[in-house]
Amino acid sequence: MMRLDSQEADAPLFGDDDDDAPTATRQKKSEIKHPLATFFHLFFRTSAILVYLLCEILSSSFIVCMVTIILLLSCDFWTVKNVSGRLMVGLRWWNQVDEDGQSHWVFESRPATSRKVPTNSESQIFWLGLVVCPVLWVIFVFSTLFSFKFKWLAVVIMGVALQWANLYGYVRCKVGGKTNLRSMATNYLGSQFFKQVYSCYLKTDHIRHFSS
Repeated sequence: MMRLDSQEADAPLFGDDDDDAPTATRQKKSEIKHPLATFFHLFFRTSAILVYLLCEILSSSFIVCMVTIILLLSCDFWTVKNVSGRLMVGLRWWNQVDEDGQSHWVFESRPATSRKVPTNSESQIFWLGLVVCPVLWVIFVFSTLFSFKFKWLAVVIMGVALQWANLYGYVRCKVGGKTNLRSMATNYLGSQFFKQVYSCYLKTDHIRHFSS
């Protein structure tokens, strides 16, 4: 089922023939059905990180390195948002403006009964690259501050902004466009706290009965 925020869609937005798809759940295979999309899903973001780490070896010009990293980050943002997410995990998000000028965020997921079910290998590669690289850019922000290399601050902040935007968008697609992530975390922590309190109560009650 597609999940949309603030409005409903008139037709499937992925463009595949989901009406003719069988209702039975298909077994996911470990093969990579979209090797080109998988390659570029990792290529641009890893290339941007490598250029940042090896910029002093590759080129002595800060401007050349900065422009190269920004181009790689921009290509990565567009590729992940518009291509690899749709093909590798069946998710897509974007922003659109309605007739009243109101901005709406749309979070869409491919129906589970679709013929184009993502494989386990592609899903693992997608989420691994989507999560690890933004974390590295956050580390680069702190390393830039601690090493006083403030000229790189704008570059690493752009890396954080672009890659965390995709991460946030796809997490919203995965958990549901209308789900409040903060409330999810609060509910999870609350349930864990309740389990701990309940287990402690059972142990105390058991000790009290044993002593008596």
